[in-house]
Amino acid sequence: MNSLESIFNARSVAVVGASASPEKTGHIILKNIIGGGFQGSVYPVNPKADEILGLKCYPSLSAIPGTLDLAVVVVPARFVPGVIDEGGRRGIKGAVVISGGFGEIGNEALETELKDAARKYGVRLIGPNCQGFNYTPNRLCASWPLVRSRGPIAVVSQSGTVGATMEMWAEQEEIGISAFVALGNKSDVSELDLIEYFAADPNTRVVALYLEGLRDGRGFMEIIRKVGGSIPVVVLKPGKTEKGKKAVQSHTHSIAGRDEIFDGVCRQIGVARAADITELYDFSKALGFMRPPNGNRMLVVTSSGGCGILATDAAEHVGIDVAPLSEETKQRLKEVLPETCVVSNPLDLTGDTDAKRYGTAVETAAAGSGNGAAGSAPAGFDFFLLIFGDPIPGACEVVEDLKRKLCGAGTRGNIGGGFDEGGANTSVGIAVCFLGGGEVEGVEVQKMHRSGIPVFPTPERAVKAMGALLRSKTRTRS
Repeated sequence: MNSLESIFNARSVAVVGASASPEKTGHIILKNIIGGGFQGSVYPVNPKADEILGLKCYPSLSAIPGTLDLAVVVVPARFVPGVIDEGGRRGIKGAVVISGGFGEIGNEALETELKDAARKYGVRLIGPNCQGFNYTPNRLCASWPLVRSRGPIAVVSQSGTVGATMEMWAEQEEIGISAFVALGNKSDVSELDLIEYFAADPNTRVVALYLEGLRDGRGFMEIIRKVGGSIPVVVLKPGKTEKGKKAVQSHTHSIAGRDEIFDGVCRQIGVARAADITELYDFSKALGFMRPPNGNRMLVVTSSGGCGILATDAAEHVGIDVAPLSEETKQRLKEVLPETCVVSNPLDLTGDTDAKRYGTAVETAAAGSGNGAAGSAPAGFDFFLLIFGDPIPGACEVVEDLKRKLCGAGTRGNIGGGFDEGGANTSVGIAVCFLGGGEVEGVEVQKMHRSGIPVFPTPERAVKAMGALLRSKTRTRS
C-alpha cells in the first residue's frame, strides 16, 4: 500500500520516452502531467533532446538529480526491462508502463523479464500495455485524455477507452473522479490491490471496475469482504457469450470464466453488476453520492404521467416497490395540491407544476402515517424519485431543501456532496431525473451536480441506479 501511495501521491515524476512531437504518446503524457496542474517535479527523459515543453530533458533516469518517486515509461517494449532495472537502482518506488508488446501479443518471456526487474528492486508496476492513470487529488494525469474534475469515483479498467469514457462523462456532468487506472496486462498491480487502496482513500467513495477476467476469483471475494461496509464496488464484466469470451482472450489474454458463476458471486458479496458502460457510470454516480435506502419502497413524484409509468415499469424489474399511498396520505396531499393533480403513486403533479409544488408534495407525503411497518420510513417510503419532466426553474433549490429536511444532509460540492447522512432508521433518500426541460434543464442539472446531487436523464436509468443502491451491501462512507 505504501508503494501505491508513492505512485498516486508521487512528488516527482519522470517520463521516459518523452517526445517533442505532439502526435507521440510520450508528448501527450508529458503535456497532460503539466496541464493537469501537478505540483511536483517533472523530468522528461530523452537522450536526443535538451528541452521538451519548456522542461530540461535528461538522457537517462540515472542523470536526474534528487529523489525520484515514479517513472512513466513510453519506449519500445524491448527497452522497458532495462529502464525498470535502471529505475530500481535509481530508487524509484513505482512505474507505469504504457508500452505494449508483451504478453498480450504472446511475448511472455519479455513480460517475465519486466516483472523480474521490478521485483528485484521492489518497484510496484502498473501495466504494461496500458493507458496510464489519473489521480485528481494529486493533479497527476499520467494518461489521456486530460481530465481535471475531482469527484468520488475511482475507475479501474482493463480497457483504456472504457475508463476514459467514464472520466469524460464525469467531467462533462461536473461529477468528477478521484482516479482512473488502466490495468493493462496486470503484471503486478491488480484490481485487488486497487480496491484495497481506494477503500482506504478518503478521496474515493465508490470503485467502478471494468474487468475482462479474474485471475484470482477467491481473492476478489476476500478483498470485497475485507473492505465491506467501507466502500461500494460496481463491476462491468464482458465475455458473457462464447464469442465474447474469445474476444476477451484476444484482447488481454484474460480468461473470461463462466458468467453465471461470476454473477452469483457478485450477488453473494454485494457487488452491483452493470450490464453496459452506461450502467457502470450511472451505478457509480448513485453509489458515489447517495446512501443505500433502508428498504425498497419508492414514491414517484412527477410532472409527466408518461415518465411516471416508465419509472413504475422499470421498478418492477429491479425489485423496487412503487407502493400505494395510504388513505391518510392521499387525503393530506389532496388538501395541499391542486385538484388537477393525480394523487396516487406515481404522484402526477401535471405539466403546469412549479418547483415549489414538488417540495410541498414530498414534505406532505413524508409526514403521512405510512403503513405502520416496524422500522419503516416516513409515510412508509424509503426513498423518493423526483422526475422533472418540463422546464422547471428552481428545481435544484427545492431538492437541496428537501435533502436537508428529510435526509439530514447538507449539500457540499463534488467530493463529499449530496450524501444522505441522517439517522439510519429515520432518513429517506431522494433520487432525481430531469428531462424535457430544454435550457432550464441544463441550468438546473448543472447546479445539482455542482451541489453533489446526481441527476439521471431518463426514468429508467434513475430507477436502475436505485436498484444498484439496493443491491449494494455497503453503506457509502460519510
